[in-house]
Amino acid sequence: MPGIDECLLEAMTLPGARGAAIVDWTSGLALGSVGESPNGDHEATAAETAEVARAAAEYQAFAPVDGAFEEPDAKGLPVEDLMLTTRTGFHLIRFVETTFDSSVFLHLWLDRHTGNLALARIRLRDISDRLALV
Repeated sequence: MPGIDECLLEAMTLPGARGAAIVDWTSGLALGSVGESPNGDHEATAAETAEVARAAAEYQAFAPVDGAFEEPDAKGLPVEDLMLTTRTGFHLIRFVETTFDSSVFLHLWLDRHTGNLALARIRLRDISDRLALV
């Protein structure tokens, strides 16, 4: 199973990838980062994307507490990923399931003109499924 560095390097092979990070959304700290950062500071970007991830994972509008919209055998986090588009890029946040009580996500920043959002979503799912956090 690949670790943080291997997963980030694999994410950077996606078309249009500009930067990637693995972030703990409870603390807002980057566990690892590679490439560019949208605001020039990987730690500030990690903290900012953690706020977005935390809102989606905790607010009932996105993750209903009663499970009314979930499949009966659904396990894990209620939110799988987030996609945010800007005029110049795409941001994809993929929540990572772990064996311990975690709050980790992969953040991938793609160039809007050369990135492939659909492919990135599929590949980040695969990367997050293989990620080994110890």
